[in-house]
Amino acid sequence: MKEQEPRGGRIINNGSIAAHAPRPHSVAYTATKHALTGLTKSLSLDGRPYRIAVGQIDIGNAATDMTARMQSGILQANGELASEPVMDVADVARTVRHMAELPLEANVQFATVLATNMPYIGRG
Repeated sequence: MKEQEPRGGRIINNGSIAAHAPRPHSVAYTATKHALTGLTKSLSLDGRPYRIAVGQIDIGNAATDMTARMQSGILQANGELASEPVMDVADVARTVRHMAELPLEANVQFATVLATNMPYIGRG
């Protein structure tokens, strides 16, 4: 993106709400998502002179193979198992599309999209 003519472009990193409120036994996943947030901020700053816009989407409980176990019960911070709602992955795709379609003069630095009733707010 620095070398192309015209310069510029957009990078959208796939973060996670785990960087803000981790789940039990998720140290490796949580650490990498924290690192990704730092990478997003650094790239955003370093990309400015080259018209490179960098943002991040933090996703919570999109219905994928990875989250299939959420509905049957997953370990919570208090040690209990609880079923968690999921959302349609198309809702994530719409958010990414919105971020991608902005002109390079505008940027969504961080977006959080999650299942409305998942136990994120107040977790941890």
